[in-house]
Amino acid sequence: MADQTRHSRRSALKCMAFGGTGTLFALAGGVFAPLDLATAAADPALLARAGKPLFVQISDTHIGFNKDANPDVAGTLAQSIDLVNGMREQPALIVHTGDITHLSRPAEFDTAQQLLSRLRATELHTVPGEHDTSDAGVSEYFSRFGQASENRGYYSFDHAGVHFIALVNVLQFKPGGLGTLGADQLAWVAADLRGRSASTPIVVFAHMPLWTIYEPWGWGTGDAGALMEQLKRFGSVTVLNGHIHQIVQKVEGNVRFHTARSTAYPQPVAGVGAGPGPLKVPAEQLAQMLGVSSVTATGHHALTVADATLAGGVS
Repeated sequence: MADQTRHSRRSALKCMAFGGTGTLFALAGGVFAPLDLATAAADPALLARAGKPLFVQISDTHIGFNKDANPDVAGTLAQSIDLVNGMREQPALIVHTGDITHLSRPAEFDTAQQLLSRLRATELHTVPGEHDTSDAGVSEYFSRFGQASENRGYYSFDHAGVHFIALVNVLQFKPGGLGTLGADQLAWVAADLRGRSASTPIVVFAHMPLWTIYEPWGWGTGDAGALMEQLKRFGSVTVLNGHIHQIVQKVEGNVRFHTARSTAYPQPVAGVGAGPGPLKVPAEQLAQMLGVSSVTATGHHALTVADATLAGGVS
């Protein structure tokens, strides 16, 4: 029976290798739109029409998790990395939207860094999740990934005409578990955006959703409205998050919201069941519920977002 179980797990991981594990993002007409990575890999003409990959989003890798929902999260992350590295057109950037680790332990961060170092992309940009900042001194994440933000957790950078803003909303929780940006960070965003042309495509990424998906489970950020007020003058804004381990999308005016799948395990749909947390599904379904996202540049200020599952297929 043990041999049969090991064989089944190997078969499941082999199946996952043929699918995508994140979201690809492309820029088209000033808007980011999603493309399925596995489908794009199988159909080079589709990727050619979509444009040059700009970056790939990976989220919620939860290195250190080893429960029934997925006892080999390192294996599924490795499959995701192989898929991204196998893209014919390599993205220049990787964006990780938090929960790199499960318990903020040094060994978990070591393993995560070893795996992520295999990515061929030249730049890795991260924000912390609440699982990355659960150690007593909140120091493990920042000692490894804090340089870009001067250990604040938030920072910005520019690439290919797109302005990226990385935010942290997991260090101060509001009652009910909602994320919080805080007055200092909001003031920093205002200063960062001051003087930027309204035609500049903006990508904002954080761990917890920057819109309220389901408040009873804390799936939102309490002061995100103040952030959106600062972004509404821009013609193209893409907001990316993780945390809920599933794709939920919304378009509100010029702002497109997109949450990513995890590479580790799924969570239940909002309001279904007793609450959020690892969701165990039949082994043959797991690959369909894990993934990554990518963004592609398809023209002048045009961005397209694409999602891929480990099982493959367009979402």
